Amino acid sequence: MRRDMEKKANQQRQAELKRDTEKLLKLSTELKDYVDKTNENILSLDVVKKAEEIERLAHSVKMKMRGDQYGGTNLP
Repeated sequence: MRRDMEKKANQQRQAELKRDTEKLLKLSTELKDYVDKTNENILSLDVVKKAEEIERLAHSVKMKMRGDQYGGTNLP
């Protein structure tokens, strides 16, 4: 029973990782587009906000990869 719960939690974590990494790719592409539209004299607030959003999401992905969100359970 416990093994089944751990397996289900791991499957959920994997699905969340896939979703979050896809979102990271999208956000990173948007950030690059924003940066490409600026010059050395202009730093858009949108660029800073996008970078902060990427940072938060990347931290979340890191924690999920480590299994911190699920009590440290990492199945082989």
